[in-house]
Amino acid sequence: MRKTRRQVLLGAGTTAAASLAGCIGDGSSDSTGGGESGGQRSYEVGHGDFRTTVSAATFPDMLYFYCVQSGWMNWPSVMSAFEETYGSAVHDDDRSSGEALQHMRSHSNNMTHSGYNGGYTYGIVARNDGFTQAYKPAGWEKVPSALKTDDGHVTATRRVTTAVTYRKDIYEERGLDEPTTWADLLQPEITQDLALQTPQAAVGLAAALSVNNARGGSMENLQPVIDYYKQIQEGGAEFTDNFLAQFSRGEYATFVRYDYSGLDLKYNNDEVAEENVGVALLSGENGNAGALNMPYGYALLQNAPNPEAGKVFMDYVLSLEGQQHFLDAYVRPIRSAEMELPDEFIDSSEYDRTEFQVDYDKLVDQQQSIIQEITRGANL
Repeated sequence: MRKTRRQVLLGAGTTAAASLAGCIGDGSSDSTGGGESGGQRSYEVGHGDFRTTVSAATFPDMLYFYCVQSGWMNWPSVMSAFEETYGSAVHDDDRSSGEALQHMRSHSNNMTHSGYNGGYTYGIVARNDGFTQAYKPAGWEKVPSALKTDDGHVTATRRVTTAVTYRKDIYEERGLDEPTTWADLLQPEITQDLALQTPQAAVGLAAALSVNNARGGSMENLQPVIDYYKQIQEGGAEFTDNFLAQFSRGEYATFVRYDYSGLDLKYNNDEVAEENVGVALLSGENGNAGALNMPYGYALLQNAPNPEAGKVFMDYVLSLEGQQHFLDAYVRPIRSAEMELPDEFIDSSEYDRTEFQVDYDKLVDQQQSIIQEITRGANL
C-alpha cells in the first residue's frame, strides 16, 4: 500500500511536538515551554499581557473544542500530537461552525466546551454574543492584523479557498473538460451527481458567496446564487455534509468544498488513484473572481471548563509545529509566510485568476440574514 504524505510526515510532526515538553519558554520562542513545579509539569503560555504559567495538574483527560474533528484539516494529526505531548486527549467534535454556534447558544448557562474552532466569522459572531473571552496565544503577533481581533477574542489559524474537486476518470468517460467557471458545472452530466453543503456551514457559506460573486452578485444581491442553486438542484445536485466516501466510490463525480479538501483527498488517500482526482478554482464566465478565501480560527470560551488546557492547545495549534499539521493536509497555515509550501499546491496563477476576499466585519454583520435568504430562496 502506498504510504501517504501525511503518514510520512506525521511521525516527524509528532516528534517535533513532543520535543516542546522538554524545554522551558524564555519569551523569545513561540513554542509552549514546559518545566517542573513541585513534581508537576507546568507550561508558560500566551502572548504579551496574556503570558502566564499553567499547571498540567489542571488538565482534563478529555479536552472539548468545537469543530476539532477527524477528516477535517488534518485535525487527527494535531489531536494525536497534542495528546502525546500534554496527556490530554482532544474530543472528536463532529459539528459545522453553524452547529457549534447553535450549541453555544443552547448551553450558554452551562458551557460544555473550552474553546471554539471553525469559520472565523462565526467566531466573531460568538464574540459578539458574549460567548468568548480574551486570550492572545503565543505567536499571536505573527497573525495578519486583518485576521485577528485586537481584543484577543478571535484569532485565525489557517485559511482556505473555495474549489471544485472532480473525478478526472469519470469526466473523461463522459467527454467533459476540466471546469474553469461556475457555468461549467451547470452541464447535466455534472449536476446529476454534484455534491455541496448548505450555507449554514462555513464551507457552504463560502461556496455560496463564491458562486454569487462569480455571477455578478454581492452581499446585498444574492439572487444570482439563489437562481444557480435552484438550477443545479433541478439537475440532481444534492446539498449534504457526507460525500467524501461516495466520491471515492464514484457515486459523486464532483463536489464543492475547499482547495485543501481536494488536494488532501488527491495526495493523502488510498481509496482513489491520485491521477483520477482533479482540483480546480473557478471564476465567472464574465471573468469575475469566483473563489472566496475564507479564514478559520479559534477562541477561548467564557466561563468554559479547563481554560488552562485550552490555552495550551491554542498555543500549540499556532506554533510552527502545530501549523505544520495543516500544511501536511494542504491547508494554508496562517503563518505560511514562515513555511515552505509543497509543490502539490495549486499554481499561484490560478489563485490570481480566481481568488477574492470580502469585508469580513461586514460579513459578520450580515451573515445570518445572508444564510437565511439563500436557504429560503433556494429551498435548501
